[in-house]
Amino acid sequence: MRSVTYSMAVSLDGFVTGPDGGIDWGAPSQEVFRFSIEEIKDVGVHLMGRRLYETMLYWETAAQDPSLGEDEREWTTLWNPLPKVVFSHTLTAVEGNARLASGGLAEEIARLREEPGDGDIAIGGATLAAQAAELGLIDEYRIRVNPVLLGGGTPFFARIERQVDLELVETRTFGSGVVYLHHRVVR
Repeated sequence: MRSVTYSMAVSLDGFVTGPDGGIDWGAPSQEVFRFSIEEIKDVGVHLMGRRLYETMLYWETAAQDPSLGEDEREWTTLWNPLPKVVFSHTLTAVEGNARLASGGLAEEIARLREEPGDGDIAIGGATLAAQAAELGLIDEYRIRVNPVLLGGGTPFFARIERQVDLELVETRTFGSGVVYLHHRVVR
């Protein structure tokens, strides 16, 4: 059965956006970006909310930019063909290899788990991930902790009313001070 993974950059005080909604504090070093390229190779489908979808639209046409680096070009060749499911109450159409979710989050994940296919079911975006966490649908948390305190913003972790035990799978420290933590939910 395919695992559901939640992987994002987070500040040391637990936020994925700053108080103003900004994400510029989390721009990855080249080393962390390379790691993200390797990580996306294990993804079979990516679930995201509207805000993350709109942010990631940049990559749909980024390959046309002649100043794009080799790593960024590799990212586009992996990201653009990757199937994406977008959860939105306001969008009526999506671009690229994306489709709008036809059901609720639990329904979509159950359907994707049953479909044949390789790769994880990745969830991006704190709001959508919070819903998945509340429903107990996340199997793995892959966190890139950035050495910055934001003091507020959108939290990485949802406020769920139950304990979730985790097993440490992997850690890694990058030269930029980013620490990667990979935990699996103990069921």
